Order: sequence, then C-alpha cells, then structure tokens
Amino acid sequence: QVTLVESGGGFVQAGGSLRLSCAASGGTFSEYAMAWFRQAPGKEREFVASTSASGTIRWYAETVRGRFTVSRDNAIDTGFLEMNSLKPEDSANYSCAVGYMFSQKNYIMHYWGRGTLVTVSL
Repeated sequence: QVTLVESGGGFVQAGGSLRLSCAASGGTFSEYAMAWFRQAPGKEREFVASTSASGTIRWYAETVRGRFTVSRDNAIDTGFLEMNSLKPEDSANYSCAVGYMFSQKNYIMHYWGRGTLVTVSL
C-alpha cells in the first residue's frame, strides 16, 4: 500500500511558476512509474506528465510540453512537477499517481493522492 501526498499548490499569477511535490510512503515508490493528472471543475481528469520508474523516460501532454518538467528522486520517495509560464487554463486540482504507464492514454495507476489545488489568475 503506497500513500501519496501532494503539496506545493496555491495561487499564482499568469506567467508565474509553482513546484508540486508528491511524497510517497508505505511502499516501494521506485518500482512504479509516476504520473501527474489534473482535473478542473466540470471537466474530466486529464494526463499531464509522467516519468518511468527510473526517471529516464518522460512523457508530457501537448498542452504542457515545454513549460512543465516532471522528475523524481527515488532516494527520498518523492516526485515533482515543475510548472513554469503558467496560464489560467492550467488551474485545476493536480494529483499524482503511481503504477504502470504504457502510453499517455493507456495506464494502470494503483495508487492516487488526493491532489493539490493550483489557481492561476490573469
């Protein structure tokens, strides 16, 4: 059983930056791929970015490519999402999850965090 706790969300003006963290406990974080998803009010959850278990393979949604960077530090069982050049449309609840990624649309996530809220104002 892996417990995931996100942090780092908050309010930021458009063009600003935030760094989200995903702290894992209770299991073997380093054995799983880690992904970030987001869900805005009234919208479906969408894939944002992922990293393989080793951190060597990274995927990004087209909407965030070039602005967001996903990473992980298996020594401290923590994943990160560095978000730059934020836009109002990036506002959402951001959740991390661990499991197996086969593609951006084909994945099996075994454990999910509750998320951290990001609000980007004009």
